[in-house]
Amino acid sequence: MIYVVGALILWGLGWMLNARLANGPRANTRAVQIAVPVIFGATILLIWELIVRGLSVPLVILPPPSMIATTFANSLPILWADFVQTFVKGALSGFVIGGVAAFLLAIVVDRYDFLRRGLLPVGNFMAALPIVGTAPILVMWFGFDWQSKAAVVVVMVFFPILVNTVAGLRDTSDMQRDLMRTYGASYGQTLFKLRLPAAMPFIFNGLKIATTLALVGAIVAEFFGSPTRGMGFRISTSVGQLALDMVWAEIVVAALAGSFFYGAIALCEKGVTFWHPSQRS
Repeated sequence: MIYVVGALILWGLGWMLNARLANGPRANTRAVQIAVPVIFGATILLIWELIVRGLSVPLVILPPPSMIATTFANSLPILWADFVQTFVKGALSGFVIGGVAAFLLAIVVDRYDFLRRGLLPVGNFMAALPIVGTAPILVMWFGFDWQSKAAVVVVMVFFPILVNTVAGLRDTSDMQRDLMRTYGASYGQTLFKLRLPAAMPFIFNGLKIATTLALVGAIVAEFFGSPTRGMGFRISTSVGQLALDMVWAEIVVAALAGSFFYGAIALCEKGVTFWHPSQRS
């Protein structure tokens, strides 16, 4: 009971501190914008620690953050090998292949209207297929190593990027395209000087959606067959061994990798689409 009361007091103090910072005179400064989520996250972790230890929650249900941190620190070589196998080889390679293929096909689809009418409905159908159904098939086709995981990621990221790119290429107005034709611009000049720049916000939206799909697809695909490394492999085997601290350590690695991946795409978007109203401060 004391731990629960302490957790409630800690939550109240964290809430008051964050409210004062977020509504104070320096609320728009960079330091406060960083401090508020850091304080919120630290409060959640401390409350988690107090409740788990105070109520003696079994480790197989929920380990405390301190145990997860200890397992994380003691398992860095294993976690690094799993990260390279799942993220670098599987998710990142599949993201690049699927993104480039989707971008090139989007230009062809935009050029020929019959492809847009015929291919996009098929793409929407393919995007709706559950990963738990397609992943085992692709693992059997491409083997148990990272190539099959990259194939799953390609299937997952291809159509969101394709649909967003096609929508972005069609975002320019008739007046803008007529003006380019009046100046004697060819299709290629119109594409590179008008339509692609206008489509960049849509393209980056598709890429940001695909960052999450890529990591999730690579991890889930490893549940259906993998060499003795990888985040999905480690999670599935650790659950069978009731080693929930290792499962949470892998979750932390996946969360950090996904956050940095999304942040890298968002940073590129800010540099490329600096002219867009959404990027103006």
